Amino acid sequence: MTDERLAHLSALEKKVLWLATWTIHNANHLRDNEDGLKIGGHQASSASLATIMTALYFSALRPQDRVAVKPHASPIFHAIQYLLGHQSKEKLADFRAYKGAQSYPSRTKDIDDVDFSTGSVGLGVAQTLFASLVQDYVKAHGWAKDWPEGRMVALIGDAEMDEGNIFEALLEGWKQGLRNCWWIIDYNRQSLDAVIREGLFSRFEALFSAFGWEVVTLKYGSLLEEAFREKGGEALRRWIDTCPNQLYSALTFQGGAAWRKRLLDDIGDQGPVTALIERRSDEALARLMTNLAGHDLPSLIAAFEAAKAHDKPVVFIAYTIKGFGLPLAGHKDNHSGLMTPAQMEGFRKAMNIRPGHEWDHFEGLGVDARKLQAFLDAVPFNARGARRLTAPRVPVPAELPAPKQAEISTQQGFGLVLNELARSDTALAERIVTTSPDVTVSTNLGPWVNRRGLFAREAMADTFRQERIPSTFNWDFSPKGQHMELGIAEMNLFIMLSALGLSHSLFGERLLPVGTLYDPFIARGLDALNYACYQDARFLLTATPAGITLAPEGGAHQSIATPLIGMAQDGLAAFEPAFVDELSVIMRFAFDYMQRSGEAADEDGSAARSWLRDETGGSVYLRLSTRPLAQPQRTMSADLARDIIDGAYWLREPGPNAEIVVAYAGAIAPEAIAAVGLMAEDRRDVGLLAVTSADRLNAGWTAASRARERGLVHARSHVERLFEKLPPHCGIVSVLDGHPATLAWLGAVGGHRTRSLGVEHFGQTGSLADLYRHYGIDTQAIVAAAETLAPGRPIRHLRALG
Repeated sequence: MTDERLAHLSALEKKVLWLATWTIHNANHLRDNEDGLKIGGHQASSASLATIMTALYFSALRPQDRVAVKPHASPIFHAIQYLLGHQSKEKLADFRAYKGAQSYPSRTKDIDDVDFSTGSVGLGVAQTLFASLVQDYVKAHGWAKDWPEGRMVALIGDAEMDEGNIFEALLEGWKQGLRNCWWIIDYNRQSLDAVIREGLFSRFEALFSAFGWEVVTLKYGSLLEEAFREKGGEALRRWIDTCPNQLYSALTFQGGAAWRKRLLDDIGDQGPVTALIERRSDEALARLMTNLAGHDLPSLIAAFEAAKAHDKPVVFIAYTIKGFGLPLAGHKDNHSGLMTPAQMEGFRKAMNIRPGHEWDHFEGLGVDARKLQAFLDAVPFNARGARRLTAPRVPVPAELPAPKQAEISTQQGFGLVLNELARSDTALAERIVTTSPDVTVSTNLGPWVNRRGLFAREAMADTFRQERIPSTFNWDFSPKGQHMELGIAEMNLFIMLSALGLSHSLFGERLLPVGTLYDPFIARGLDALNYACYQDARFLLTATPAGITLAPEGGAHQSIATPLIGMAQDGLAAFEPAFVDELSVIMRFAFDYMQRSGEAADEDGSAARSWLRDETGGSVYLRLSTRPLAQPQRTMSADLARDIIDGAYWLREPGPNAEIVVAYAGAIAPEAIAAVGLMAEDRRDVGLLAVTSADRLNAGWTAASRARERGLVHARSHVERLFEKLPPHCGIVSVLDGHPATLAWLGAVGGHRTRSLGVEHFGQTGSLADLYRHYGIDTQAIVAAAETLAPGRPIRHLRALG
């Protein structure tokens, strides 16, 4: 590395540290004047990564490399992007304010070049691993020929390594033959509340080595390495190697005089080492003892360059000091600590920053601004400018074939629709990639996998087939396979779906990911599901079997709250169809919806009709069932298909004097249909509403309500149009195999009395009839609720059912 290049990098390191620190200080000043919020953790954590990120972004990285930035290092990231021309002064000045630069890097809310959102610790780290696997998938299929292979890089706090999902991901990476992945552990030995345990680095080394990673430990910087070569240097090294983390942090905070006293007290008068210490002033001694490799540009650049020689996964354990370069460096309280105005003023003077010039790109550096700008312009990482890629949409047929069986479950229907797609030679079938956490067969993905194969970078034949052992399934692995089989960890499923669902943006190739799992186990991966949606990843999630309808399996395998999760999760359109013709319509919609990116305007016909943000697209969640139902014999008209997508349709339209409406969702359809038939003789004009998506029905109603509040008095949602002819005295009984709150809001649409039936307590083993009766969602329960809600003469069939 030339002296001039090192000088430029050193100047940028200084500038990055200043800009990040000023960004935080400026934001705190604004908050002090408004709501008193403090931004503590950013200041110390950012400082510890300034050198590492300078070495990465201005030297090591290429345009094809992707980075998940440690959450608290966002000011450093934004400062680097500001210098590269991708972040504005206004956004930096409004850090953590409304529409300013985000507290944690965000793909969807920041304007600069964020590869992976971070914030929920551990998830961004694992995302880089799965993104690397997705890159292998894309390349193995012969795509992205104009976009070279990149490295997926994560910057991790040592305390962040406590997160369990990181270790789940490590195991999956080993199974899948992980390549092109770097994790850089900011080993500052301080967590949010404390100093971490001694010897953690050796555990990291053993762990990563066991999973096939190369481990690069970066402990000493250039100054320390030079000192070790002096007489007495090995004694100094031994002292550092045995010094407890807490003591090292405390001495760092106290400074050079404290270092001198402690070293001389512990080592004693040993001639050469004493002379080594005494040759240095307090300031020089403090600089020497804090010259860890994570703050030493030459050491970092050399390590990164050496690791480029191969594609093995690499973990760098980079020793750093939390708050390095700031007055709060090393103090155990520095996570919540902030520099005082006096300290900030001292820091300003040390950095040679004039008041009013805080945001100037090259202020205080004392270098030729033109040469430094030329260096920035030639930074390899920035060679292509912003690196957010796009991919063309994959054509979706006007309709998907619906299975014709007289009696079938939605889970079976899902498998059959995919099987028909697998048989086809369409672009849609080519771009679908499925994945499942060890439940591929039991979630009806088997036929798809038989036809399309399992993915692996190296071919591996099915031994059972080679040995001529009869089997329903063919488990051949090959680079052209379209199913990625995962271990049983649901967190890994959702992070894999997130990585697959960002392929169009990361690698310029559209994938249509379909993930399956058991419905109750969504909760195990809920943080990762939320993270995937926050990143705006696009996928189809199929969760089955659902509810107490899975009667023989008992309470542990029966879901209650998942319909509410589907309603509450932003970026996820949730459906619960009862019949497979509904399912085929929804799946066709899903494959299109996953590819939308805001092309249509809010005022177009569909938006004005439904008040849903369909033009922006998103992911889709199907809550399906293993219960076979008799299928309606009907023609799927355009109007019916539209109503299914919007969330509900009348299976039996109520008459003008309706006294009761039954609204159902999902597998409980036979009980709702039977109840309406039994009460029709004793209650007038009974209606039956098939709810296919409580989520979209509710979202449209809320959006239309907001529109009216803003002056669009004629705004009407789909559910309001469905209910507009219901008389005020009509009651609504809602029912589903899930939490009753899912449909309880229906009465608020038009002010109708409502009784909501559903499941609120853990399930148990039993027959379907026993469990439906016990939890009050059987036919009798629906009829009893209707009789109470709409008083009149007794419903005669209710007694017969008792």
